[in-house]
Parts: sequence; structure tokens; C-alpha cells
Amino acid sequence: MKTHTVYGKENIEDGALDQFYEALDQPHTVKAALMPDAHLGYTLPIGCAIATEGYIFPSYVGYDIGCGMSAMKFDCSGKTRIPLEATYDRIKQRIPVGFKYNDRDQNIGPLLEEISPTDELKSRFLDNGLRQVGTLGGGNHFIELGYDEDDYLWVVIHSGSRGLGHKTAGRYMRMASPDGKCREGHYGLDTTSKEGMDYIKDMNFCLEFAYENRFLMMKKIRSILGDPDVLTTINRHHNHAELVDGLWVHRKGATHADEGLMGVIPGNMRDGSFVVRGKGNSDSLSSSSHGAGRVLGRKKAKKTLDIKEFSDTMDGIVANVSEDTLDESPMAYKDIFEVMELQKDLVDVVTHIKPILNVKG
Repeated sequence: MKTHTVYGKENIEDGALDQFYEALDQPHTVKAALMPDAHLGYTLPIGCAIATEGYIFPSYVGYDIGCGMSAMKFDCSGKTRIPLEATYDRIKQRIPVGFKYNDRDQNIGPLLEEISPTDELKSRFLDNGLRQVGTLGGGNHFIELGYDEDDYLWVVIHSGSRGLGHKTAGRYMRMASPDGKCREGHYGLDTTSKEGMDYIKDMNFCLEFAYENRFLMMKKIRSILGDPDVLTTINRHHNHAELVDGLWVHRKGATHADEGLMGVIPGNMRDGSFVVRGKGNSDSLSSSSHGAGRVLGRKKAKKTLDIKEFSDTMDGIVANVSEDTLDESPMAYKDIFEVMELQKDLVDVVTHIKPILNVKG
């Protein structure tokens, strides 16, 4: 029997609800939940978890396989004087952003020995994957430094599997599509078929690549900060699929929130991020929001938002505040504090990190 749960319905745009109900009406969907940050996305709303039986859906995971959050807490207090402008410049020098990548292969360990992808993905990885790893990307991907309520320094990163994951996703979306083209729609792969098993294999490789991508960036930033002692490390996906009790749970912009599992939910460039502990709520498929969620699309944000208001609201935070990042300004997003209030039954807030530095592609 199909079941569904919608969190913070008054906070979710009608288009996202329409997408959600359309997905719920598919024959292989068993259960689904919509998070309070939900907004329109590709095939599914972003901020959604769906459990399916016997089929896995590449478009439900999306193009950025393994996109997610990492956070590291350092044994540094607010009394530690960090030269913010110089730190910002050094991060930009050492970590490629946007479409840029490293000029040489990066050392991330024996990834191919741990997970064996298909020959096509292995070839792509060996061709340029080791130059892509340790790069940020663009859009809403970011690197942030901030302090929590106890004055400890944190570094928070939002990034995924870069071009490697994007090409992998596109390849399997074409396989699943009825006409061999990438199309929005509920096209899945039988998990007992060769195509379905190959997707699972390649998805898992991209997930590990995304872990390594975020970890390598974190390692570089720690070095820039002078290698302070690490107190906490979190590295979690919010675009993935996993097999749970015989069902494939797809999370499209939803944070894995099993009981006791630590996660990171970002808000915006001004309001920072929340470190959370999952409650394992079965109604939400052990998931929570992955952020605040957009209220304005990128084009509309750049047309309607005011650069002066953006600049004023970012006072005291070192960041790229310009027309180029206007679509990432706090006004383009929902109120993260309201979103967190709406999911108290999904996660407990461990700490709130207020930003002092933000790097975007």
C-alpha cells in the first residue's frame, strides 16, 4: 500500500507538490515523504525521499550523484585570530571552483580497489577524475568558515561528484528513457537487469568519489588554517539511493537522518548551517531537509533582488557579494529557522554555525 508524508505543507510551492504526487502515483513507489525545504526540481521536487520496489530511478537521485555536506570542528576558539581576507584568497588559490579543475592528479587513495565501477566509468575516472577530485563546483556549492555557540571554529563544505557524477547520471537517464534521450519523467531501471545493476555499481562509485572530493577539500583547508586539532568530522550525502529492508530509498536533496546519525543542514550565506542528529523517523524515510530551499529561481533572483540589500545583509562576512552571486543571496531562500522548526520530529539541532567567510564558485 502506498503511503506518503508531507512536512510543512504551507511552506511548499504547489509545483513541488504536483511533482511529488505524480511520483507517488508511479507503480513501483511504495512510500514517499516531502521535506519542508521542498521546491521544484528535475522530475522530483528537491527535498524529497521516495522508496521504490524492484526499480531504481537515476532521475530520482539526479545529476549530482553524491552531492552533500561535510563539516569539521576544530579545537580553535573565537579568540584565534584568522586573517579572513588572506584565508579567503588562499582557499581560492588551492581549491578550483566553478568549472575549473586541478592541474595535476590528486592522491585520494585506492578508490578503484574498494569499489569496482563499470569499464566506462573506470575509463572516465582514470582520464580526468583525479583532477576533478578536490574541486568545489559552482551554483549553490560553497566552502564556509564559522563559529558555533561555544565559539569553536567549523569548516562546512557543500559539493558533490562533479563532472564524473553528472556524466554518469546522464548516461543512465538515457538508458532508462523510452527514446534514449535524457527526459524529465519517471523512468526506472529494473534492479535485476544488467543496466540496473550497472547503475547501482556506478552510483556507489560516484558516492565514494563525492566523499573523497569533500574530504580532500577539507584537508587542504585544514592545512591553510595551520593543521588545528580536529574534534568532529561529518561527511554525508543528500543525493543518493540506498537499499533498506528490500526497498530502494532515493533521497533527492534530503539529508539522511537515521537515529543518532549526524548531519549538516545549511541555510544561506548569512544565516549559516545547523549540525543535527537524526531521529530515525520512519514517516520521513529517516530523512530531513537538506537546506532552506529556494523561494526564487536563479533567473528571477537576478532580475528582482537588490544588490545593495544583499551587500547590507552580508555585513561582517567575507564573501563574493556581487551580481554574479545575487542568485545565492539570503533573500533567494526560505527562512532556515522556520524550516528547522518544521522538522523537529526529524532531527535534533546539535549546534548552529554562524558564518564569517564564504567561498562560492
